[in-house]
Amino acid sequence: MQIYLDYSATTPPRPEVIDLMQQVMLTQWGNPSSLHHWGTRSATLLEQARWQVGRLINAPAEAMVFTAGGTESDNLAILGVAKRFAQPAHVIISAIEHAAVSEPAKMLEAAGWEITRLPVDRSGRINPLDLQAALQPNTALVSIIWGQSEIGTIQPIAELARITHEQGALFHTDAVQMAGRGVIDVQAMPIDLLSLSSHKLYGPQGVGALYVRPGLEIAPVIGGGGQEDKLRSGTQAIANIAGFGLAAKLALAEMPIEIARLTAIRDRLFEQLADTAFASTGNRTHRLPHHASFCLPNNSSISGKHLVRQMNLAGIGISAGAACSSGKITPSPILQAIGHSEPVAQTGIRLTLGKATTMADIDWAAMALRQILERSLPTVAMV
Repeated sequence: MQIYLDYSATTPPRPEVIDLMQQVMLTQWGNPSSLHHWGTRSATLLEQARWQVGRLINAPAEAMVFTAGGTESDNLAILGVAKRFAQPAHVIISAIEHAAVSEPAKMLEAAGWEITRLPVDRSGRINPLDLQAALQPNTALVSIIWGQSEIGTIQPIAELARITHEQGALFHTDAVQMAGRGVIDVQAMPIDLLSLSSHKLYGPQGVGALYVRPGLEIAPVIGGGGQEDKLRSGTQAIANIAGFGLAAKLALAEMPIEIARLTAIRDRLFEQLADTAFASTGNRTHRLPHHASFCLPNNSSISGKHLVRQMNLAGIGISAGAACSSGKITPSPILQAIGHSEPVAQTGIRLTLGKATTMADIDWAAMALRQILERSLPTVAMV
């Protein structure tokens, strides 16, 4: 039996998406910047996808800028705002941002910008009062992840954006994990910039989008032919973008039913492991519907990497919270940010669910995890 439980890492492209992309590559492969028939057919497809992706977050089509993925979208948002300033200013992020936000923030810091990293509580939530206290007259941008990919916590984005706007700063959110798994309405919230990624929505890898509030000017970070309203030069990947558009359309249509289904399966997993040495991480109430994560606070001799390998031998794909490089395990900065020690921060695992996940899959995965614990810690696996 093969069970994939790593949908936060990537989702398999839907058959409908694959079929459409194949059709586009065979018959609508023109350069959308060309004025002839081949180009205008591709340009029409491009704008249709722009409208479909915009609808997912209730944004006008013209506000959507296609990129190569969530990482580029985050970089364009942060560096694109920063490049509008003649002198270094101030940026606020959270202590649990994805590297696609935290790394460009470090780049700005090296260039003389002041970076404030907001703390979070034990469940990974930001206190809005901390944001209010951190804002300064020269704050250019606040960037807060909406749904955290490692621990699943959802932030109070509407309130954080409102506080930011009251102080005159811009607000960006990385909504890569949230899109398709929760209602996003950029016209009902004071959100200036929002990042999306296709391959988290059963679309192709290699394409994403950045919502830029109409009227807001940011600077490009790539020079070239001026595509995407001069914000993202380079010939658009039409087949990928078309696939992204269809995936967004289908995600929006299925979202209410799928959220309820995934939440029920997720909660069953928490129940199945409640009497083990695993402790859940993240916020149980304000949580991505498809996301379950755990660590071993009292048994830090077992790493997340070990658990991933053992589950893989059982035919089950999960993810480790700790980053692994060249065989070396480094503590998860996210788990450390929510108060865990370095040894415990190496034990984190994440199981994320998707369209193909069933209750039976979760029962099997929970049984496998329990057995791995019993083999590894025969005297303390059960509490």
